[in-house]
Amino acid sequence: MLSSLVKKHSEEQQKLREIQEMKRKEAIQAATELTKNLVDHLNVGVAQAYLNEKKLDSEMRTLTQNAQQFSRQTGQWLSLVDNFNTALKELGHVQSWAKAIESDVKTITTSLEYVYATKQESPEGGAAGMSSSTSSGGPAAGQ
Repeated sequence: MLSSLVKKHSEEQQKLREIQEMKRKEAIQAATELTKNLVDHLNVGVAQAYLNEKKLDSEMRTLTQNAQQFSRQTGQWLSLVDNFNTALKELGHVQSWAKAIESDVKTITTSLEYVYATKQESPEGGAAGMSSSTSSGGPAAGQ
């Protein structure tokens, strides 16, 4: 009876060991599968981050090129505006020069008209007329 109990106990222990071994293998397989799935999931995230990084690098290069081009264009615009401003200043100088010339021409014209009118009024009409108008203190003498 004792030997049958020991034998029965040994058989039950053997069945429990087999069940335990089978569950251990299933646990190892499940852990391996879980690890594989986690690594795959992380790899997808890493791959996406890598692609995003490549896109950002590309966009950064494009932005840098655009900024450099904008800087060059801004420099050109500043140069054009500066040249335009200089031309406007020169035009202002020309305008004031033209006004001064115009004023001088008006003065000369007025003087010539006065001299002509004086000559026409004078009966002698010669050099004596001019000397008499200048000595009499007329407008020609005052200028």
